[in-house]
Parts: sequence; C-alpha cells; structure tokens
Amino acid sequence: MNTAGSEAKWALQPTARGVAMVAGATPAPYWLDRPERPAARARLSGRRSADLVVVGGGFTGLWAAVQAAEANPQRSVVLLEGDRIAEGASGRNGGFCSASLTHGLVNGMERYEDELPDLLRMGVETLDAISDTISRLGIDADAERTGELNLASFEWQVSGLKEVVDQGRRLDQPLRFLGRDELAKHVSSPLAHGAMYDPDVMIIDPAKLAWGLAAAAERLGVRVFEHSKVTSLTSVGDRVAVRTGYGSVDATRVVVATSASKPLRRRLGYLMVPVWDYALMTEPLSDKQLSDIGWSGRQGLADSGNRFHYFRLTADNRILFGGWDAVYYYGGDTDPRRAQKPSEFGLLAEHLLQVFPQLEGITATHTWGGVIDTCSRFNNFWDVSMGGKVCSVLGFTGLGVGAAHFGARTALDLVDGRDTERTRLNMVRSTPIPFPPEPLRWFGITMTRRAFARADRNQGRRGLWLKAMDAVGLGFDS
Repeated sequence: MNTAGSEAKWALQPTARGVAMVAGATPAPYWLDRPERPAARARLSGRRSADLVVVGGGFTGLWAAVQAAEANPQRSVVLLEGDRIAEGASGRNGGFCSASLTHGLVNGMERYEDELPDLLRMGVETLDAISDTISRLGIDADAERTGELNLASFEWQVSGLKEVVDQGRRLDQPLRFLGRDELAKHVSSPLAHGAMYDPDVMIIDPAKLAWGLAAAAERLGVRVFEHSKVTSLTSVGDRVAVRTGYGSVDATRVVVATSASKPLRRRLGYLMVPVWDYALMTEPLSDKQLSDIGWSGRQGLADSGNRFHYFRLTADNRILFGGWDAVYYYGGDTDPRRAQKPSEFGLLAEHLLQVFPQLEGITATHTWGGVIDTCSRFNNFWDVSMGGKVCSVLGFTGLGVGAAHFGARTALDLVDGRDTERTRLNMVRSTPIPFPPEPLRWFGITMTRRAFARADRNQGRRGLWLKAMDAVGLGFDS
C-alpha cells in the first residue's frame, strides 16, 4: 500500500498483514500482565470509621489519598477499590502524562479563554508536582520527560498545527513547529509531514505509577482495600455511610473517583458517558528496527486527525499503539467482553505499519480495550453533594494521567470547604452540558463519530453536523 504523499489515506478495514500481526497476542492489557503486579489486597469487611474515604483506586483516587495523607498525617484515610488497583483506565492507557488540564490548547481556548493563562500555569505546576512526588516517594514509573510530537500525517494537516503553535506562542507556551526535514531527525515515517512539539508531556508506565502510589499511600498510613466495590453512599447527620458488599465505613468526607464506572450519584450519569478505546503492544524492537524508524528522542507521538492515534516506546522498546476510534455502545455498555474487538486490533496493526512500514513482520504481544469517561466539554468536572460532604470528579476524556493529580487536589479542597485559587476557577464551578437519554444519546454520539470520519476523509473540513455541534458548545477539534 502506498502511504507516501498527500494522497495517502488511512486504511478503513483490517488487512491480512494487520490481522497476522495481532493473531497471537494475549488478550489482556500489557501493563497489568506482568509478574511485578502486586498481590491483591484484602477486601473491606466489618464496620470502620475514617475522616476521609476515597472511592476508586485509579490515578484520581490514589492522588487524593496520597495528597490527603501528606497534608495531614493525623487524618485517617481509607481507599476502596472495587476491583484491583489500576484495573480500570489507569492501567489501560498509553501513559501520556500531559500538563494540559483542558484536553489541549484549542479546547481550552474555546471554553476557558478568560482563565486559560492560569490553567496553563497550573497545568505545568501539576506536571512538576507529579515528577517531584514520583522522585520524593521513590516510585519507579519509568518516567521520561521527553515531550510529545503531534504529527501531521498528511500535508493538509500542516497548516492546522502551525496555527496552534502560533496561538500557543501568544500565550507564552513553549510549543514549536518542526518541518518535514527537522522532523526526520526525530522520526522516520512516510506519514510525518511536520509536527508540533510540546515539551510539557511526560511518558510513564501507568500501572507502575499506580502501584507505586498505592504502596506510598500505605506507607503514609492510608488503609487500602481491593475487591471492595462501593454500593451506596448515605448521608447520616454530619457523616456519610459508605457501604460495600462486605462492610461499611462511617466517613466525615468522601471523594468519589470512579472514572467510567456507573456513577454512584445517579444524576452524574447524564453528564458522563463511557466510550471504549483500543490499543496494542508490540514485541520489543531490535536495535536495527529502532534505528530504521529513527525514533531517536523517545517522544510520545500522536497524529492530528479527528480520529487520531497515540503511540510511545516502553522502557524495553516496545511500541504501544492505540486510539483511532472511540466506540460507544448503546446504553453505555461497559461489559468486560467489549475489551476485545478483533476488527479494531487488526485495523490498528495496519495503521502502525502505515506509519512505520520498516516494521513489516513485527508481532503484537498484547491487545486490549478500556473505557474512558468522557463528557461534553472533554475535560473533567467536579460535583459536590450531600451538603458538601461528598465530592465526585470525573469526565477526563482520556487525558487524565496528569489531570488526575489536579482533579484530586481540587476535590480535596472542595470537600474540605477550602477557598483556593483552584476552587474559584469557572472551570471548577461549572459543569458540562448533559447528554440526552437513550436512544438520542446513542444517535447523537454515533452521528458525531461518523461526521468525524467524513471530515478526516475530506481534509478536515467539518460538515453541517459538526458545525451544529460547534454552535451549541459540543464541538471538539483534537
């Protein structure tokens, strides 16, 4: 298949070579399918009490627990995870830890123009805090602050990247545009016509970060329970009864960080929908293969379409390649059987070979899917309930590895009733436009996905549907 030149197109169907690449792959997340995964902790049983209960053992919950314990060592903290630490989105993502709190500069400019300079500053401060905490707590997360290259896979995408770089410079952002020749020093691909470089991105091993945070939380005195799914929250006077299948905790305050799981507060189900994202992991590349693709700086890579890919190198030089299609199933179905979709993996494999034809013959060792909690504004939001005793944070839309730290810190401020720079943000005080009930929800999301696909086939030109979504504040330009 000829992928060179401006007439190149992404394959739309799996090919024989793509199917062959993933044929023998283990159907499980690579990050979680390793011997260093810690043994499961005990489930909660009986009745307990705590000053703070954190519901959810992903990044947001783990950061909330660690930050709360560090800020006040006398505060008793319990963390309840319904499955195992990092079993959800935190153990199934690409490991891109970005400074962005607004799901990218363009989304931030469109939604939070007045306070964007503050959000940009806070985002870099958050990334620095994550890096410092990883070092201070001795967490081995294979962290590399390499930055990210957002690629123009086709000539028509170059002008859009240049425009974003110009917008970023006006906001004192350290973005830089790389032309084809300069980009060739960093990556060798027929689908690399230019790139925007963002230095404020750190590449990490997401599961090792989550496991390290859980261990650090325990060292700080947090009691961590796994296989302890919370079934209800009930306000009882000035306390909250947090119930699981086998026990309960009487809590003063609660932070709920359940990502794309069914929200404990029913009304939040109208503000968030779960969409499925798919990825594959290759076998380790040889020195020759690494040299052939020229990925010398180990930056995270992504491309620039409405439907985009993300890819990065692991510590042992595997390639994680994911993205492209975000799939919503009717009724918000999150059945674990959805995690394996052979057609998605075959297509992703073909796309990887379109990016790097030098890797013809490489095999994938793992394939998996995971659920993302998305909302109509594409970055997370907070909800305070039960008279201020409970704060939920969700809606990260796939960019939560870094933003979860900020989300957790702000949730602690809110649930403790603190007036801070963070809690005064309009972004924090507002909520996204709700999604309609089914079947309108499925229809709207499906129509938008199809419109994105048409736009990418039409050199990015947005049709009537996407223009209508833009007009009502539901549009998104990745």
